[in-house]
Amino acid sequence: MTKIRVLLADDHDLFRQGVRRLLEGSPDLEVVGEARTGQDTVRLVEELAPDIVLLDISMPALSGIDAARLIKTASPRTGIIILTVHADEEFLFEAIKAGAMGYLLKDASADELIRAIRVIYGGEGLLAPSMAAKVMREFARTHEVTDLARVLTPLTHREVEILQHVAAGLANKEIAHKLSISERTVKNHLSNIMEKLHVNSRTQAAVYALRSGLVPPAAG
Repeated sequence: MTKIRVLLADDHDLFRQGVRRLLEGSPDLEVVGEARTGQDTVRLVEELAPDIVLLDISMPALSGIDAARLIKTASPRTGIIILTVHADEEFLFEAIKAGAMGYLLKDASADELIRAIRVIYGGEGLLAPSMAAKVMREFARTHEVTDLARVLTPLTHREVEILQHVAAGLANKEIAHKLSISERTVKNHLSNIMEKLHVNSRTQAAVYALRSGLVPPAAG
């Protein structure tokens, strides 16, 4: 079995130890290193070339977001998952711009964390459903959402539908099941979406949808 190699980056020792024990309980995951500062994180990524980095935002010497920018330059293939207490959409947008493919809050369940690692290792992006819902509600409150975005957007109805599910945190396989189409078809639609929106990842496409009002606000 090919194991997913994970680097843990958090300045709280007990938190790192807890996550390590959690991940080591999964046969397909391997913790290859730990870092307490942003600078150490970048150095270890260069040395170890992990598949995934679990990265806190509030790190000594160098913030997690600044570290993410350096990591994407040093090791473009390493997937970055922000694991943080910050439930502010501004942190989410900055993290995605810095190259993060996933954004989870520290109150996520063990299953959610492990699923995120596997999904992002597979080349997809993921937003915590609670975070996506919060962002959509905030934009519904502060922005007047009309049909203008739908008129101006080059996306088809099916592409908008898929983008809504991406913004809600669903993986390609889950989207395919919900829409009764193949996973390959979902991937093809996502490639078209990213090309039309001029973005580099499905996560960036989801953030575009949230910020533009293209995705209807979540209920609640």
